[in-house]
Amino acid sequence: MPGSPKRVLILGAGGRDFHNFNVVFRDNPSYRVVAFTAAQIPGVAGRRYPPELAGSLYPSGIPILPEEDLEKIIRDQAVDLAVLAYSDLSYEDVGRIVSRVLSAGASFKIIGPRETMLLTSKPVIAVTAVRTGAGKSTVSRAIARIMRGKGYRVVPVRHPMVYVAITPDIAVQRFESLEDLDRYGVTVEEREEYEAYIKMGFTVYAGVDYGAVLREVEKESDIILWDGGNNDLPFFKPDFMITVADALRPGQEVGSFPGEVNVRLADAVIINKVDRAPEENVRRIEENVRSINPKALISEAVSDVEVDNPEMISGKRVVVVEDSPTVTHGGAPYGAGYVAAEKYSAAEIVDPRPYAKGVIAEMYREYPHMGPVVPSTGYTPSQLRDLEETLNSVPADVIVSGTPIDLERLLNLNKPVVKARFEVKIVKGPTLEELVDMFLDRVKDRLPLI
Repeated sequence: MPGSPKRVLILGAGGRDFHNFNVVFRDNPSYRVVAFTAAQIPGVAGRRYPPELAGSLYPSGIPILPEEDLEKIIRDQAVDLAVLAYSDLSYEDVGRIVSRVLSAGASFKIIGPRETMLLTSKPVIAVTAVRTGAGKSTVSRAIARIMRGKGYRVVPVRHPMVYVAITPDIAVQRFESLEDLDRYGVTVEEREEYEAYIKMGFTVYAGVDYGAVLREVEKESDIILWDGGNNDLPFFKPDFMITVADALRPGQEVGSFPGEVNVRLADAVIINKVDRAPEENVRRIEENVRSINPKALISEAVSDVEVDNPEMISGKRVVVVEDSPTVTHGGAPYGAGYVAAEKYSAAEIVDPRPYAKGVIAEMYREYPHMGPVVPSTGYTPSQLRDLEETLNSVPADVIVSGTPIDLERLLNLNKPVVKARFEVKIVKGPTLEELVDMFLDRVKDRLPLI
């Protein structure tokens, strides 16, 4: 009907979908968002975006429905426009979603940076990736440490991970202590991104309403560090952007969405894990980057794996647990835990798959590329129990944990835990210090005198 608002369905995964709604559709009478869909993250579907966050046009809030019902939702809700609003997709994945939307009768859209990147007077440096698991977090933390060492107040802002109950009190989340993580009841996946910053002495922000997040961050920062999620685009317009590529997965830099966009927008690209990849992989990535962004600076980096107690691994039977998004929708077969088990001469890396319980067993079926590691899936209390029971059931002497969180703080485990972590080191091209200096020089007129 002429003049009627367009009926919109937002396809998401508990992150960008809500941001796009907030900045484009909320309080916009030209549209009615009939629902969100949920993919990738178990347990998000069935929830509701609450009216307190949805605005006056949505007094009952907005339902979140499973993406597998996409065609039915489009037909039943007379959807005019489906908006893709999540990341870590191959172009084949994107094409299939487009085909499903069009065959159900709706139009398809992806909303770009001009409409979704928020502006701020504060200098912003962003770290993104071509795919989850490339090593973005280690780069982000190293950059935060360098800028703090120069005397600046740096506030990291994480891409949203809205996996807990969606309530008005998580519109802005400020994490200064481990107790703050408990207070918000965050999931394992969220702790993996926040805990390391807290232990380094940084306050980190996240939430649901990034306009409100930005207003709070501006009050206590000289510099904002955007620490991206998956391979998504920044929510704040960056003054300098670093994109991390993975030497173990060549082709992702031009074959993933929106990973390729991050490469095209980057001021600098860091090819990570070059020490564990064939030289031809590194050269292929370099050629791909230069073909689509010839102005980008290119560095090569190694991710050295470190553990505090290597003697607990040597000669032992170990079970490895890894950061869940990396080895599930991120597409990597393993992470720091597996590399550490090999480096420090474990007698055996026990295959955990025969002992998997509940959602962990489901993850192996859904992501058959995964190696003999346990994904740290823990979006709900029941999933945490499945993780705990899986790890306790594996006949091993030690758990080697590639997740940065303290598993023993959350789970009742029957084996000791050795923590493995990657530390990034540039071996060719501009160093992180040099990249930071380039950023600081670019924004020097907006920085306080130190």
